[in-house]
Amino acid sequence: MHEHLIKQISYFIQLSAEEKEWITEKFVPREYKKGDYFLREGQVCREIGFIYSGLVRYVVIKENGEEMTVDFDKEMFYTGNYASLLDKSPSGTSIQCIEPTTLLVISYDDLQDFYTHIAEGQKFGRMICEVLYVKAIKKVHSLYSKQPEQRYLHFLDTYADLVPRLPQYYISSFVGVQPPSLSRIRKRLSK
Repeated sequence: MHEHLIKQISYFIQLSAEEKEWITEKFVPREYKKGDYFLREGQVCREIGFIYSGLVRYVVIKENGEEMTVDFDKEMFYTGNYASLLDKSPSGTSIQCIEPTTLLVISYDDLQDFYTHIAEGQKFGRMICEVLYVKAIKKVHSLYSKQPEQRYLHFLDTYADLVPRLPQYYISSFVGVQPPSLSRIRKRLSK
């Protein structure tokens, strides 16, 4: 299990045998059932998880009580609310497992040790932040400048491999339309 995490980290930075051992000790396996939450809205995020297997969605509750899916993460990526983790503020989103999910979890304190203990730890942290920043900017741009059909096409470009794993109402929520509207968009695009 840890070999997948080490492989993913090694994509960005070089790791010594001692550093790989340290990572194996600090990232703790945790199992979640479908529907379980890694983080609930209002809680302070105190750890980050590497998704070994499974799929999570990020959920915001609108003022009217309606759930809105704002993002997804799958195997070989990280999950958590980084803003909440850094400034210890309550999370504005929930992170829900939509499949049985196995995470390798590291606490905030151990993550800070990672940055100093691992020779290129700071570089790794910066590179992951850059990936998250680009993803966030693209998401915001899409929400403010694209019509639902364009957002659906963007979803397909970005998450094509997730389509068979996701209920349609999560996809419609992500795109920002009701399920019947998503059906009409899909029908138009299939012509």
